[in-house]
Amino acid sequence: MAVPLDTLTPPHSDADRHPAPPPEAGPARPTEATSAVPPEAHHAMPPEAPLAMPVQDLGAWDPRSGHRPARPERRPWLARAFVFGGAALLTAYGALQMYEVVSVSGGTTALQYVLLVLFTLNFSWIALAFTGAILGFVVLLRAPRHKPLAGALATRTAVVMPVYNEATARTFAGIEAMRAEVEATGHGAAFDWFVLSDSTQGDAWIAEERAFLALRERLGPEARLYYRHRAKNHHRKAGNIGDFVSRWGASYDHMLVLDADSLMSGPCIVALASAMEADPDAGIVQSLPLIINRNTLFARVQQFAARIYGPVIATGLSAWSGSDGNYWGHNAIIRTRAFAQACGLPDLPGKPPFGGHVLSHDFVEAALIRRAGWSVTMLPTLPGSYEESPPSLIDVAVRDRRWAQGNLQHSGIIGAAGLRAASRQHFATGIAGYVASPLWLAQLVVGIALVLQTATIQPDYFSGDSGLFPNWPRFDPVRALQLFGLTMGILLAPKLLGLLLALFDGPVRRASGGALRLVLSSLIETLLSALIAPIAMLIQSGSVFQILAGRDTGWNPQRRDDGSIPFSDIVRRHRWHMALGLVTGVAAFAIATSLFLWMSPTILGLVLAIPISWASGQLAWGLGLKRLGLLMTPEERDPPAVATAAGSLARRNAAMGLDDAPALAAIHADAHLAAAHALMLPPASPRSRGAIDPDRTLAAAKLAEARTLDEATAWLSPKERLAVLHDRPLLDRLKSLS
Repeated sequence: MAVPLDTLTPPHSDADRHPAPPPEAGPARPTEATSAVPPEAHHAMPPEAPLAMPVQDLGAWDPRSGHRPARPERRPWLARAFVFGGAALLTAYGALQMYEVVSVSGGTTALQYVLLVLFTLNFSWIALAFTGAILGFVVLLRAPRHKPLAGALATRTAVVMPVYNEATARTFAGIEAMRAEVEATGHGAAFDWFVLSDSTQGDAWIAEERAFLALRERLGPEARLYYRHRAKNHHRKAGNIGDFVSRWGASYDHMLVLDADSLMSGPCIVALASAMEADPDAGIVQSLPLIINRNTLFARVQQFAARIYGPVIATGLSAWSGSDGNYWGHNAIIRTRAFAQACGLPDLPGKPPFGGHVLSHDFVEAALIRRAGWSVTMLPTLPGSYEESPPSLIDVAVRDRRWAQGNLQHSGIIGAAGLRAASRQHFATGIAGYVASPLWLAQLVVGIALVLQTATIQPDYFSGDSGLFPNWPRFDPVRALQLFGLTMGILLAPKLLGLLLALFDGPVRRASGGALRLVLSSLIETLLSALIAPIAMLIQSGSVFQILAGRDTGWNPQRRDDGSIPFSDIVRRHRWHMALGLVTGVAAFAIATSLFLWMSPTILGLVLAIPISWASGQLAWGLGLKRLGLLMTPEERDPPAVATAAGSLARRNAAMGLDDAPALAAIHADAHLAAAHALMLPPASPRSRGAIDPDRTLAAAKLAEARTLDEATAWLSPKERLAVLHDRPLLDRLKSLS
């Protein structure tokens, strides 16, 4: 299916608004090289099928403009009453007990009231997680596993993987493995596969093209595998998906959105498409991705926690959300028409971090698609959905900084017109997840201040009131201990419920190393999580303070491999955490031994921040526990076939050196690659008079003076190299170098 080059022009690009450029600025004329271009390069993308995607108005909404459900909606009122009513009752009880703790002297100071308010806010957060986990536990005890729907698929689904400066060997291995699994189900004709690149590094871009061309050559002309690279990564991932929908969306009933580290089994992918076909009101169906393929200590802790505790939490969320569910941005299937109708994201007023384009777009897209009358549901028991996780504490912190900004940005969206109450709750939960850290920090500071006040301030016997005894801050130690036990029980309950379900499930229990190893693994995870918690609290608090101060995070590529971080970087990142832990420990011990003991878990985690962070990224520690059968998951004991295949293909791709060759050297050495690359570029837009691209201009000047490729490579900056890769005349000049 050969596609003319002009079909790659965006429907609303500059080429549509201006006359054609002069010949020297247009597409390269066929040459001996381009005539030998591999056939797969001629149809890197299918013919465009535009689908209107209007920008949404967050300030107004007309319900008549949305989708009218074909079936009556059933709201899970009982589940919601249990989760939110139970959390409210627990919070009220906890607040009452805290009031009794601080008012034992018969009077309460302003600082004690501040402590009461902070405690109540923090307690409400863990109470909601507790009641949701209980609901998930009950549902999983009673509900059978998800059974995929049978029957042929009558619809077409685009499987889209947005990538951004990723390791190409891994990315294309995942696509190849998933495609093979879907083909094996007999439903392969219902799916087309797209790699949508937003890569801003020239080496990554050309590596993607090399991998795409090689894979298309292996799979043959009927592979239905496509590749598109955007010249500008406008609006990041949301813009990448939006560009695909607006240009090709009309050809597909659904799109299955992946991340670069996503893996999904063939039956899982087919089941999601079947679920969309079976429910004409479904807008998004989200699967529960489990973490796999992790080997460092920190990543294995996350992998174990997600596998053992995650289903309980996700099932509870699914049970009370019903059709008002949420979307996590990947491993989910979306009705393309509904997405185009409802999910054109506007830029928020103001500058980043609160203004500008929407960072955490997935929550917003779920809320808008629900506002438009489509359902958003989750299948938490559907097997075969997987992802990977960052390898160390610092890597998580880098990603978490972006998530913090995205979730706090939702404070300007939570009040949007027409949103369902459950969608507003999802926003509130995301915001609270990051605000909780500075609230916890504030609670610790106020607690220390109160103890210091009690220990150092002398009572005023001559205050002028009629009391017979002085009045100063006091605490009820017995009630305080009871409240501490209640708080820890509620905090740890979701872990215990997940552990119980794993112990009840024979196959899961045996695949996790047996009951004894499973319990021991849970204890290790709990201990390590407790040590990491105060470090994460300070990191998240710092992120929140930076955002409130107006600092934008940007969008850095995520590190996915298991390579360790230099120790000097770890020391630089955590030295203030360790110093704060030491100062707090000395101060607490000087004030009161009881205060030191009460704060010892927090103090210990901070004092050990540097060695904990170093250990978190160590392969040897993670693999050592693996050899002992600890922190094992069923997917690790018996790896999914799609993961095994992807691993093998990734090693083959790595051996091919796809990620090793510099972009300019690869283009210069391979005439076929150079011709294919030029053919996949969109037509050049005409340049307005006076509009000078400095990178392109400097690149042209340097290439004009260069005699060899080595000279050009040494002289060109990364941005100038990227300009060369986007420009056909400059590519021709590059190929002429010796």
